[in-house]
Amino acid sequence: MEDKETLTTRLQELRQEHRDLDAAIDALQTSVRVDQLQLQRLKKKKLKLRDEISRIQDQLYPDIIA
Repeated sequence: MEDKETLTTRLQELRQEHRDLDAAIDALQTSVRVDQLQLQRLKKKKLKLRDEISRIQDQLYPDIIA
């Protein structure tokens, strides 16, 4: 298991990349000619990032049911 500091840093990087992809998707959707293939690829990458973010959050903050 990775140490907490490494996971926290990676989590911040992934969140920033997720926000950047969100902005890129918004920009692409508002452009005159929408490249559907590129849009689909960006959305798929964004979903993968979200899954990775969730995985790291689960490692950092385990859901402990008392």
